[in-house]
Amino acid sequence: MKLLLDSTRCQGYGLCQEPAPQLIDVDEWGYAQVREHDVPPGTEDVAEAAVAACPNSALRLVK
Repeated sequence: MKLLLDSTRCQGYGLCQEPAPQLIDVDEWGYAQVREHDVPPGTEDVAEAAVAACPNSALRLVK
């Protein structure tokens, strides 16, 4: 499973990092940066929560 970010859709809310701090960093302005695109085993649920938390649908999971 891969966690992908469309940076053109990210508006810098930083909400995606709250459920998945081990997968997503945010810069000083709140814009998301995916640490590693391959979702480690056992973290699929937090990756899904991060995707759901994004109000602009900038994150998506690809299986």
